[in-house]
Amino acid sequence: MTTVRRLTEDMINRIAAGEVVERPASVVKELVENAIDAGAKRVEIVTAGGGASLIRVTDDGGGMTHDDLGLAIDRHCTSKLVDDLLDIRTLGFRGEALASIGSVARLSIASRHASEPHGWEIVVEGGLVHPPRPAGLNSGTRIEVTDLFFSTPARLKFLKGERAEASAVTDIVKRLAMAHPEVRFSLTGSDRGAIDYAVAHGDEPFVERLGQILSQDFVDNSLAIEAEREGIRLSGYAGLPTYNRANGLQQFLFVNGRPVRDKLLMGALRAGYADVMSRDRHPVAALRIDLEPHGVDVNVHPAKSDVRFRDPGLVRGLIVGALRNAIHQAGHRSATTGGGATIAAFRTGAPATSTAWSSSAPMPTFGNTAAAPSWRDWACAPSPAPHFAEAAQPAFAAVNQPSADARANAVAATDPTDRPLGAARAQVHENYIIAQTDHGIVIVDQHAAHERLVYERLKTALARSGVARQILLIPDVIDLPEDDVARLLKRADELAELGLAIESFGPGAVAVRETPALLGELDTRSLLIDLADDLAEWDDTTRLKEKLDHVAATMACHGSVRSGRRLRPEEMDALLREMEATPGSGQCNHGRPTYVELKLADIERLFGRR
Repeated sequence: MTTVRRLTEDMINRIAAGEVVERPASVVKELVENAIDAGAKRVEIVTAGGGASLIRVTDDGGGMTHDDLGLAIDRHCTSKLVDDLLDIRTLGFRGEALASIGSVARLSIASRHASEPHGWEIVVEGGLVHPPRPAGLNSGTRIEVTDLFFSTPARLKFLKGERAEASAVTDIVKRLAMAHPEVRFSLTGSDRGAIDYAVAHGDEPFVERLGQILSQDFVDNSLAIEAEREGIRLSGYAGLPTYNRANGLQQFLFVNGRPVRDKLLMGALRAGYADVMSRDRHPVAALRIDLEPHGVDVNVHPAKSDVRFRDPGLVRGLIVGALRNAIHQAGHRSATTGGGATIAAFRTGAPATSTAWSSSAPMPTFGNTAAAPSWRDWACAPSPAPHFAEAAQPAFAAVNQPSADARANAVAATDPTDRPLGAARAQVHENYIIAQTDHGIVIVDQHAAHERLVYERLKTALARSGVARQILLIPDVIDLPEDDVARLLKRADELAELGLAIESFGPGAVAVRETPALLGELDTRSLLIDLADDLAEWDDTTRLKEKLDHVAATMACHGSVRSGRRLRPEEMDALLREMEATPGSGQCNHGRPTYVELKLADIERLFGRR
């Protein structure tokens, strides 16, 4: 029989370090959070070797006294927590960071409090604590960590390369800087280029900091998000559906000023864009959630990257609803980066620089010029023409031949060039409408645009008249675990609104009596299993809504104007006007742009007129 024994203090610290200090970026996160909690207005970070060789964090915060400095390196010593573990209003609170770092690295802390004539410095090497000694320091705190994991060399093997670790440090600093625009952050070192985020002094400091970190392109192509429900406030900015990325690295979420990577919040962000973005693309967003500390538990993960909300369904519904409302209010608006990529495509040898487009398919050509992803690729149905230029036509063709110029047959008394999408001037390749505005031209993919319009009409009709149901001649009895049955029956009324009528059939079974007519024949067992999984994870019936939306999108695709159909001038103008009046018409059902706008100034630069 083995004997129970108490672990040594050194072993306890190393185990704690394994939870808190995962990599150099974890050290930077803990130290910068401590600086912010100390009231710092300037935080300077210096690294070397990706942070494995050196991490130095200097701040101008309140500093520590001689006695506090000696306690700060002991485990579970903190000034940020009294008795209520749920009333946490600071970024740090456990008092484990410095002790954990000191157990696996060489740690030096120099700090000066305003009440003392000079500063003090204390050194910890692999858990061995040296007594404090006087240090020359004007104010604040300077913490230096060298030779990370020197006392646990096996941990070094799990670190990535210097560049990858330096990139992780940069990401941490970006997130903390975004959450605290009132603080200046600088990040320098031999392993990186210098980064400096100045204090945001403008009327909207958060927007100014977003411009510093995510670029002005994001600010210009984002939607303001403001919503509040039952004491939970959501604010921030989310990119237009056509301003997207190939991964989720440009998603920044904050809870009470704390950067988090929470699965619930990431899923809610994804659901908010589900109807307007392709599944292989990811939105760009910076969202802040503020609520009373008792409404969220930040003590569920050693790195404090995950949180647990008291009412997760309320938080998720708030995010999804706010995002969908903002996208709806945006109307036909599309990302401005599309025009820049198109202009770049026209320049000989110039690659497309759009941040919103991504394609691995071969690029089409404009004459002999390299081009960005083609407008033809955006349409759901293929276009027969591989080039922008039309085939040569005989000069002075007969006047009774069809004309691609809308003005040839135009009868409108007014010329709506002052409208957002302008006046239709031509149709090329029987799929692309060329419209003139007061400030440039707009190129519209007629199939993709009309597909979105038909889809929105279908959704409106479904919302107005409800989902048509198909009554089953013989109810389908599905055996499921009792917990899943309970979840489904609890939301039976909501499922009925979506066309799925279920009722209890004993403790471990559900009887399906009606299904949505739009779905036709379907595997009810698989559908119910998916719905039960959704309810268990999100407390929301997203899967059935997605299936209905997919069917509606497919119907819209087949019911829309096809590529290859020549439109009359009045039809083209009518399409433009309906796009302007329809929410979400800036992108098709698959998240691709329905139009690009080219400013006149950019076009003139192409021809050397500017």
